[in-house]
Amino acid sequence: MSTKRSFRANRVAKYVIGLAILTTVAATWPGIAAAVPKSTPVLSISVHGHRLVNGSGQTVQLRGVNRDGTEYACVQGWGIFDGPSDASSVEAIASWHANAVRIPMNEDCWLGINGVDAQYGGANYQTAIEKYVKILNKHGLYAILDLAVVDPGTTLATGEQPMPDEDHSPAFWTSVATAFKSDPAALFDLYNEPDPEDNSDTPQAWECWEMGNAGGTCTDESYTVAGMQELVNTVRQTGATNVIMLGGIGYASVLDDWSAYAPSDPLGQLTASFHNYTFGGCTTSTCWNANLTDIGKVPLITDEFGVTASYTKTYANWADSAGVSYLAWTWDVWQGGCETSSSPAGDRTVATACTCESDESLISDYNGSPCAGHGVAYMKHLEALYEQTSGPP
Repeated sequence: MSTKRSFRANRVAKYVIGLAILTTVAATWPGIAAAVPKSTPVLSISVHGHRLVNGSGQTVQLRGVNRDGTEYACVQGWGIFDGPSDASSVEAIASWHANAVRIPMNEDCWLGINGVDAQYGGANYQTAIEKYVKILNKHGLYAILDLAVVDPGTTLATGEQPMPDEDHSPAFWTSVATAFKSDPAALFDLYNEPDPEDNSDTPQAWECWEMGNAGGTCTDESYTVAGMQELVNTVRQTGATNVIMLGGIGYASVLDDWSAYAPSDPLGQLTASFHNYTFGGCTTSTCWNANLTDIGKVPLITDEFGVTASYTKTYANWADSAGVSYLAWTWDVWQGGCETSSSPAGDRTVATACTCESDESLISDYNGSPCAGHGVAYMKHLEALYEQTSGPP
């Protein structure tokens, strides 16, 4: 595993435990969501009951990718994006018929603190992210802004922590919400993978998730935790009305008590979010039907999933039937890369020997050539949906 991805090293074992402790949430989800019409004049999204809708009130199902890199390159001192962020690179994503891109972010880089190189932090980082979101929106893509990497105090944020920190996370969301509150196509994912109280699924862990140290229940963390209610309040205090996404505990894999502890939002614009991988403990339609339907009667967004061809197809098909949004991990060409074959997939070259961290990479180049397995399966799934609806998903 390369250095730039080192903060993901301990996720798999803990994530398996997190998914294994999912418990049943009964209910029923509506059917396949309608496509976003090409004629929508202004890209916008909001919560309406258990649905996401556009400005015309039509149901939106997000189907997209994660654009990895902006959470680690800046603190490693060699860039802001891992790879290009220009219009051509966005056109490649759009050519897969995706309609959303999730951008993992680093609070130290956005705030320009704790020794981040000024080339890659502060105003330069903010400008780069803002420019990228504008390009995404111009190409009909919703943007999910995700707080992925944090650290309290004067420690440079180079890895994942169990929860957002009081020292910087509220300041991060005050600044990000202020910057994007005029963009109705931007969604705010408050924290990538919450894991309070040593990956336990207990009332104490959920109370820590909801209230942070203000609730007096965060006993396992060595720093002062900012809870989800505080971060929701922080966003709303800026005047931002954007959709807010809240991942469950257990690395965003456990949603059993999400509705019981969900923060209050005066605008009613909350969604639940979920991470779902092949190495998890909830990997069948039986488990998905039992645990992922009607979470708090709000929309559900699977903002990371993968990573084999069969799993990608199976979960995406289930999510389509359940009206659940999903974004595959990850649109990034990681070193170690993939060898390519001369056999095309449509007008693209297929990467046949992906060694991209267990084939997590969707692509072998930023023109959108898919990696064999996960990448090809996802590209073809989106293409088939496009053909069925005669328009973007």
